[in-house]
Amino acid sequence: MADKSKKFIDVTAPGKKMERGHLHPLTQAMDKAGDIFQSMGFEVADGPELETEYYNFDALNIPADHPARAMQDTFWIKSKEKFLLRTHTSSVQIRYMERNQPPFRIISPGRVFRMEATDATHETQFYQIEGLMVDRKTNLANLKAVIKIFLQRFFGDENIDIRFRASYFPFVEPGVEVDMKFKGKWLEIAGAGMVHPKILDKMKLNPKEWQGFAFGMSIDRLVMIKHKIDDIRLFYSGDLRFLKQF
Repeated sequence: MADKSKKFIDVTAPGKKMERGHLHPLTQAMDKAGDIFQSMGFEVADGPELETEYYNFDALNIPADHPARAMQDTFWIKSKEKFLLRTHTSSVQIRYMERNQPPFRIISPGRVFRMEATDATHETQFYQIEGLMVDRKTNLANLKAVIKIFLQRFFGDENIDIRFRASYFPFVEPGVEVDMKFKGKWLEIAGAGMVHPKILDKMKLNPKEWQGFAFGMSIDRLVMIKHKIDDIRLFYSGDLRFLKQF
């Protein structure tokens, strides 16, 4: 009599096909952005998401009374030392400049955190890609060329128009906002400018010999524009109906 405790397996039956996964749309975009910048001679640099007050603020010419220090903007960690979840990847640039001598070109992609109310265009976490180039004759024309080439290649459109508007960031001088023409209107796409002489001096680089530009843009916003996504929260929902489209 057959032992009913043993299950019968038909070894001739076709196997159940395993569904293959794929990279998240934000990861795909960061990989593509990295490839574009590396083709222009940029190196990818990385740094910690849990950052110190010095690297996130002090070394970037952001004084203690700057609005970015306010508790409503920043996630501080309760500890004896002042740690926080980084609010930008500019801290990676400082860490890189401490360990390397110019000339250099780097990008620093990664996740950043802001204490913001979540809605269709704001999240408490998102992904940034920042760039830094330091050389003896780096100027705003170089910055404009790099950003324009990147946007043309990222969006696959050679006719992209960009413009610079004067703006203020404590770690650059002069500072600019970068806009891109999108559906007939100007859309802010990045913050940028020439590295502030005080930062170069703090990194023991003579501002009279070296100068550089820096920029930062949101990967989430770039992907939303590219794929016509109207809600940033979809990236972090884990909804496979959304993610399988990419």
